Amino acid sequence: MKLSKRILAGVFALSTAMSISACGDKGSSGESSSEIPIHELTEDQTAIIDKFAETLPDLKFDNKTVKWLSHYDINPTDGQSKSADIHIFESKYGGKLEWVQSTWNTRYDDLAKLVMAKKSPDMFPADDMDTFPMGAIRAMFQPIDQYINLDDDLWKDTKKSADAFYFNGGHYTAVINVQPNYACIYNTACVDEAGLDQPAELFEKGEWNWDTFEEMCLAFTDAENDKYALDGYWYGNAISETCGVPLIGLKDGKVVQNLADPAILEIQERMYNLQKNNVVFPRAENNWAPRGGDGNGEGLATHLTLFYPMGLWGIEADPENTKQYGDVAAGEIMFVPMPTNPKGDTYYISSRVHGFNLCTGAPNPEGFAAYCAVQKYCDQSEDIKKIGDDQLRDNYKWTDEMIEMRHKLYDMAAENPVFDFQNGVSPDISSTMQNVSQASMISGGNQITWTECRETYETGLQYYIDKENKSIQTEPTADAK
Repeated sequence: MKLSKRILAGVFALSTAMSISACGDKGSSGESSSEIPIHELTEDQTAIIDKFAETLPDLKFDNKTVKWLSHYDINPTDGQSKSADIHIFESKYGGKLEWVQSTWNTRYDDLAKLVMAKKSPDMFPADDMDTFPMGAIRAMFQPIDQYINLDDDLWKDTKKSADAFYFNGGHYTAVINVQPNYACIYNTACVDEAGLDQPAELFEKGEWNWDTFEEMCLAFTDAENDKYALDGYWYGNAISETCGVPLIGLKDGKVVQNLADPAILEIQERMYNLQKNNVVFPRAENNWAPRGGDGNGEGLATHLTLFYPMGLWGIEADPENTKQYGDVAAGEIMFVPMPTNPKGDTYYISSRVHGFNLCTGAPNPEGFAAYCAVQKYCDQSEDIKKIGDDQLRDNYKWTDEMIEMRHKLYDMAAENPVFDFQNGVSPDISSTMQNVSQASMISGGNQITWTECRETYETGLQYYIDKENKSIQTEPTADAK
């Protein structure tokens, strides 16, 4: 399973330069990435950021350079506007982010070499949900508690989420905010043409659940006319995690697999029965790619696909780059959360965190803490958020309905997140979970029941988990204290 970094503009880049990840079972096709130019700030927007900076407190850090290791540069490239947090970090505090360049495939090897050579960078992105607990187990990251007080007012809104990244006596991730992994994206004109209820209206009435989702998928699918209800790389995890239980989680400081959990059994049985009706686009017949090849969203604008579960990053782009979803300015592109269990009223949201890890042996942990604080201040500013909303509306042509739904989805993710660590423990576990997560709904007639899935993978998965748990220390390493 490959994770792809999306460096986006709009609200993310303007408020906190957030990085977005996507997880798809792309096999050996490798990493893909998309970079969208950051729209230039207006003079009024720059003035708002400068005025906000005047309200911020002094931050003490003698070393003004913070070293950032990643496969992308957090700083803007030529011709791009600076995000609010970088603008403030530089102009108010005299800080500087120095990129320690790496690649997607070598970033952990590069980090390990630098840590071993006592030439560590300071900061590493946590957004891809593949740093924890692996990076802590392998002593590549250290707890942040000595430098960031998560009980302070600034951090209290994400303290609960930060607790999900706690073991061995410390918190390992500075959580700026919680973000939804997936939204159920659809084309409103397609829904009308099919004579179905608009999902956003069902959601507002409290009727957007597994039952109505399944009914719509079955009613829409017409394989003879190349019409399929679902497409993309992410529908398996997106649907499964609506049960509220991750496939791979943490409990009492140890990694656990939850394949036998009754909630997972219930949703996976539904997924299996749904795919028995071939509601998923047959990627097996298309070189294991979605409709249209290796892109995303194809089939929505042409009314051949009903739902495309994926991250909002797919539609947080210029209209020229979202045509495959529909005419955004005409209100054709819309999304809702993934559906919920009809037996309850809680929407569990598959989530990730936007945040940062502190590298073991970091030369400037105070600078790391200062930059994280600036990001947190920006994230909590309504004025900065409004700039992001304005760019979604003015540059990306989002409707007010889309912006309002986006806020709701983020609020729901913060309230009821489901953090799955299947890509954050070891390569062996990640590889195994690539098969597990799509077993019930894989296209091409190769799906298996959840009972068969467990019989096939559970023992080997537990072996890998036990191996990792044995290496977890009872206290932080000396360098991490």
